[in-house]
Amino acid sequence: MNTDIGLCCYYGSTSNSEANRLILSFVFVQKIVSSGDENKDGGLDFNEFNKYLKEHEKKLRLTFKSLDKNNDGHIDASEIKQSLEELGMDITKEEAQTILQSMDIDGTMMVDWNEWRDHFLFNPAHNLNEIIRYWKHSSVLDIGESIAIPDEFTEEEKISGGWWKQLSAGAMAGAVSRTGTAPLDRVKVFMQVHSSKSNRVTLLGGFKQMIKEGGMASLWRGNGVNVLKIAPETAIKFMAYEQYKKLLTPEGGKVQTHQRFMAGSLAGATAQSSIYPMEMMKTRLTLGKTGQYNGMFDCAKKILRKEGIKAFYKGYTPNMIGIIPYAGIDLAVYESLKNAWLSRYAKDTANPGILVLLGCGTISSTCGQLASYPLALLRTRMQAQATLEVSDKSTMTGLMKGIMANEGFFGLYRGILPNFMKVIPAVSLSYVVYEYMKTGLGISK
Repeated sequence: MNTDIGLCCYYGSTSNSEANRLILSFVFVQKIVSSGDENKDGGLDFNEFNKYLKEHEKKLRLTFKSLDKNNDGHIDASEIKQSLEELGMDITKEEAQTILQSMDIDGTMMVDWNEWRDHFLFNPAHNLNEIIRYWKHSSVLDIGESIAIPDEFTEEEKISGGWWKQLSAGAMAGAVSRTGTAPLDRVKVFMQVHSSKSNRVTLLGGFKQMIKEGGMASLWRGNGVNVLKIAPETAIKFMAYEQYKKLLTPEGGKVQTHQRFMAGSLAGATAQSSIYPMEMMKTRLTLGKTGQYNGMFDCAKKILRKEGIKAFYKGYTPNMIGIIPYAGIDLAVYESLKNAWLSRYAKDTANPGILVLLGCGTISSTCGQLASYPLALLRTRMQAQATLEVSDKSTMTGLMKGIMANEGFFGLYRGILPNFMKVIPAVSLSYVVYEYMKTGLGISK
């Protein structure tokens, strides 16, 4: 019996409204099949399906008992709030009630075992950690800027090693995403540096110039170092974030949103400081002409010989300042969208679904980029100054005044179009690869 027939057998014993409530997305069906498919034939026969239900129900029973703090056979909003706080997710009483209402069939504002089982039986998430992961987003989405606030990991994930698997999956997703959108990223940098009122560089014109100068392969120039810096930056940011959280949070206390923002911003600054020379080389390689550099190490040697060690930190100041508006707005917008969705639409399930999750992450990241883009443009121009035929090597403030005087306010947003154009493909590639990597690394079955 295949998956569809197996599901229909179960739905046949329930009411239509309950069946509609339990119908799964394609992704969840695939996860259920992979979890219960013992003979690996791509489907579930009756015995496999029956065994999956029994095993899954056992795990749900254990989770229900862990939530039922007073052992009265019911879960109320305060118990949901307490359990999520213990796992590092701070929610309001109203949000806890919203989650409860999504499972509460009889309207008693309490969930008994039957309601809990019915709600999660056909959901592959069988413990609180997996349910919380619905709303994790920074490790899933990579739009080329690694300065978002890191996601929280539960103690169980840290002890079991699940954290490094998620970070590894995120790093691989970022590598594929950045490679897929590298042409748009290169034309963005090209427009940031070379476009002006007197020398307008359009999106199409930029592509034509790059292809004419170096062929199709030149569209990926600088992508190697951009991908290479993902691993050290991710590792440093995660370790620094954990340490800053300990310093900023009272012993035994839970992490508040403002403390998470401060710890995340400091962790981002620490990681960026550590790998900034690679950021500098990425810009130089991206703007380089055919034959100018023979790889990353040749680029580093030429910069060191001609400009000295300080050259590797050109544009460092606007880059550090840009972390605050990006990380703050990204976090604030994402939390606001998440809470708005939970309060208005979480009637049948607390799971937002793929489209809502990706939509919230895309909007919050885009808002963060919009706020910090002028600083990113100043950073890129300062990094590129030595390659331009100009005698004036301006400081950050001098460069900003010059742009405002010659090009106006919108001159600070040169290259914003390709930057926005790469968001949707970058997010889509990140999510697909992340999900495949999670399955391959055994994070999700």
